[in-house]
Amino acid sequence: MSREELLKKVVSIISESLDIEEEKIKEDSRLIEDLDVDSLELVDLTMDFETELEVNIEDSQVENIRTVKDIVNILQEKLN
Repeated sequence: MSREELLKKVVSIISESLDIEEEKIKEDSRLIEDLDVDSLELVDLTMDFETELEVNIEDSQVENIRTVKDIVNILQEKLN
């Protein structure tokens, strides 16, 4: 999966999970400040990514997620 395809998938999952319009979600969007994601929602999102993409994201990695780009980077690493 290319980075572009992965970004689209991540945006789609965030949009669906948090009921946010896809157009409002950019690669540099900050989860807390820009998308109003709280810690519980981040955990739920992580589980959605793990299920959809069949990967395992470590708790230590989740703690470092600040932006959509961070998510894409982690997932890209897991998928390669």
